[in-house]
Amino acid sequence: QVQVVESGGGLVQAGGSLSVSCVASGRIFSINDMGWYRQAPGKQRELVAQISSGGSTIYADSVKGRFTISRDNAKNTVYLQMDSLKPEDTAVYYCRVTLRTGQQARTYQYWGQGTQVAVSS
Repeated sequence: QVQVVESGGGLVQAGGSLSVSCVASGRIFSINDMGWYRQAPGKQRELVAQISSGGSTIYADSVKGRFTISRDNAKNTVYLQMDSLKPEDTAVYYCRVTLRTGQQARTYQYWGQGTQVAVSS
């Protein structure tokens, strides 16, 4: 089995910074993409940032220039550094990992349980 666990987050004032991290463990052969999504109350879950195994990144327009995604392949860990936070960044942040559990080509997606980020004005 595979476990995906987020940590970090919390409460910060607007303009401040927070970081969240996510580690995948268990039956992992290789990890493809790792990404962060968020879901605010009453809204759909949306992509925040994603990073490939080779380090290519994708960011939502709303966070470009403020958030930075990175990963440590040796630790199966992905990080999200969030700077210049705004109240509209308030949401539950979820980690999603796309991986292979064996030599077969099929990939699987696993989600973490989510971590709350709250930004006060």
